[in-house]
Amino acid sequence: MNDLAQIPGIEKSSLELLEAAGFLSARALAESYTGLVAAELRQANEMLRICGRAPSDAEVSEWIGRARQMTGITVDEPVTAAPPSAPFESTPEGASLLSKARLAVPLPAKVLMDHQLAVADIPPALPLNEYNRDFELRTTRHLPENHAPITASGPGQSVKIAEGAGHRRKIDTSRVRSIDEMAPTGGARPVEPRPQDDRIELLRAPRPSTNKGRDPQSRRFIRGVLHSDPAGIYAGALMTLLIAVIAPLGMISSVLLLLSSELKDHFAWVPGWIIVFPLMLPLVGIAYLIFGLRGRCRVCGQGLFRHHPHLKNSKAHRVRGLGYIIPLCFHILLFHWFRCTHCGTPVRLKE
Repeated sequence: MNDLAQIPGIEKSSLELLEAAGFLSARALAESYTGLVAAELRQANEMLRICGRAPSDAEVSEWIGRARQMTGITVDEPVTAAPPSAPFESTPEGASLLSKARLAVPLPAKVLMDHQLAVADIPPALPLNEYNRDFELRTTRHLPENHAPITASGPGQSVKIAEGAGHRRKIDTSRVRSIDEMAPTGGARPVEPRPQDDRIELLRAPRPSTNKGRDPQSRRFIRGVLHSDPAGIYAGALMTLLIAVIAPLGMISSVLLLLSSELKDHFAWVPGWIIVFPLMLPLVGIAYLIFGLRGRCRVCGQGLFRHHPHLKNSKAHRVRGLGYIIPLCFHILLFHWFRCTHCGTPVRLKE
């Protein structure tokens, strides 16, 4: 049993939150620190929403103290880190540097267009609060021949834009060719249709001979995608029907045989051959576990021959009083196709 529950003040929701954060025992809680545990609990509660609010640092500190008293562990709390230093811009040196810096004014788009400048040609300004001394920055970029390099210097300097604008490189239309020119001699070659894969077509629809002479509206008309394991589905349906019959007969036969051995005068009519049903029950049960539980829908992958507690598809096979699984098994064995109880997709068992 988790000994965290023995610590006074820890409610059930807080206990679940501690376990979710990885603190599974009082010893683990006693060996940790207040700040670390509180941060882990806040993060776990944000993800899992176990408690209405995460425990405060005071509550966590009280839990850790009681855990240490219970386990006898003594751990010194780490010294709290010193508060961060004041921002550089608030220091006298930073204020002096910022007072000498010029105000950055965005260049109008017309200026950039007139001088054939791209945004990447303008050197970026550096944050002054990342430096604790004067600095000087020089940037040179490779520009067209009619452009002078752009330079940027430290405080008191400005950005100089090259004078004179060159022309953008134009498209060489002499190298552009039309589709007709690219076509081979003798005209464009017609596109041949891609050959169809017989296996893919067989998965989608049965062979024409399979439904020859059958009414498309009847149940005998085989439809749906082809299942990858028809033999397994047939075996699963058969074993499910057998277990549905043998299980009650085996239990009733066992009771009758027991009564006939204890009350011979009243149950002398019970024949001895019904012992075959209790003997068959474990064999059929093993066969159901092998084949019945393996039967799954080709599309959604849900088990076909076992009960699932959720809403069934409106097109599922169902008979009042028998439910869904028994009618599904009969439909598979009689018509060689079925609709999935869960997704409603038609699945066939014959090519």
